[in-house]
Amino acid sequence: MPLGPVDHVPATALPAARRSLVVDSVCASLTGAFCGGVILSAFAIALGANSQQIGLLAAIPFIAQLAQLPATAIIEHVRQRRKIGVLAVTTARLVITSLALIPFIPDTGIGLQALVAMQIVISVFNSMGGCAINSWLHHFVPRDALGDFFSRRLVWGTASACIATLLVGVMVEELPLANKLHTYAISFVLGGMAGFIGIAFLARVPEPRMPPRIPGSSVMRQLWEPFADANFRKLLLFLGSWNVASNIAAPFLTVFLIRQLEYPLTVVTALWVCSQVSNAFTLYAWGRVSDRLSNKAILAAALPVHFFCMFMLVFCDAVPYPALQLWMLFAIHVLMGVAGGGISLAAGNLGLRLAPQGHGTPYLAAIGLVTAFTGGVTPIVAGSLAHVFEVSELSAVLRWVHSASAHEFTVLRFAHWEFLFALSALLGLYVMHALSRVRDGDEVSERIVIQEFALEALRTAEPLTSLGGTLGAIFPFFDKLYDRIAFWHAPPSPPGTLPP
Repeated sequence: MPLGPVDHVPATALPAARRSLVVDSVCASLTGAFCGGVILSAFAIALGANSQQIGLLAAIPFIAQLAQLPATAIIEHVRQRRKIGVLAVTTARLVITSLALIPFIPDTGIGLQALVAMQIVISVFNSMGGCAINSWLHHFVPRDALGDFFSRRLVWGTASACIATLLVGVMVEELPLANKLHTYAISFVLGGMAGFIGIAFLARVPEPRMPPRIPGSSVMRQLWEPFADANFRKLLLFLGSWNVASNIAAPFLTVFLIRQLEYPLTVVTALWVCSQVSNAFTLYAWGRVSDRLSNKAILAAALPVHFFCMFMLVFCDAVPYPALQLWMLFAIHVLMGVAGGGISLAAGNLGLRLAPQGHGTPYLAAIGLVTAFTGGVTPIVAGSLAHVFEVSELSAVLRWVHSASAHEFTVLRFAHWEFLFALSALLGLYVMHALSRVRDGDEVSERIVIQEFALEALRTAEPLTSLGGTLGAIFPFFDKLYDRIAFWHAPPSPPGTLPP
């Protein structure tokens, strides 16, 4: 199949091209679910990774975005974005498939080192491919349809990722393998296979020919252009602060659930899926709202919800009842999913909208550079802080003294990972300030955004003809999950009695 650009993309080819992009998104999400995110963190924990190593694994994809610098130069020189993107992503997915060899390494320490090295290679090639593909899609998709198009891709991708993540969680817990690490090998092979299918569909999408070079312009001058743009520079400051505030805590949520709260992987994946399902159910609504209102207003409405959830995680370990703690975690994940859908969609659209048409490559590369620096440094620093906080605790105690008696009540107490969650919520104040300085068309109040979002959410829910049937399908799953957790948290049964 030829991968070169074409002079003209006929309108009749657009529907098929967009369907191919949706299939590619589904396959890429399956690859990420089988080989990244919660599963990658759980695999690293199974190999014995400490806080600093978890932080390093979380930082690698961000640091690897520095590869967009040479990628931008290659794109400007070769001017064949589809060819560069397909070849780079194919290389990354070949390495992803080879991750299946790591569980068979006898020494888990060497296996962990191999995991880090392979993640570096995967992330570098994904970054280079992403730079080409994003510039290609920026030129291919009309601006007035960005919200609806990307929300559809995210919905289908999220749905497939949820199914895959639940599947791996059940596989790890239930498959009768002598070595549980071998289950992850199956997951990595499945992720690689899904990735190759996605590449086949991505290669079918036509690439419009890039505009001619501006005479006298150099690559370095083009890369400097977005930093000289005052409004885009404010956007970069906002995106950088958001990356710091989010990545100081988010990479360690899985570790917090597994190590500190001691939940099994099935529960951790169920919580993640709950967040992603709420994300998927609201993405259509966020997409339609973003096409009508400003992306800045959507961020102003969604960001406070995310940081509120980070703050509430501080108190989870203090909840004395396992059932209440579990429902609190599910509620937090639902809210994080709803807010996360709006944040990811609006932040991505904001960069695309503020980048001048035909100059997407250097502007999107600038976003990649800022993301690389802030997102790369923050998890490493957070991992070191978590190591320090491991033996630390902060308590606020209320002391009541009356005549000869004294009583103390612990008002607030948190330790270890809770420090990172509290710090993330605190940094959210600056993120909101940085967002307020970005200009994105007419100013729209958060109240209007919430009203429009609620109306779109109701329209999205109209196809659900039987609410009772839907709830009936959902709640038995949570009932079974709760029964398992309640049994798991229950004290041992007395000798001679059966467990409940």
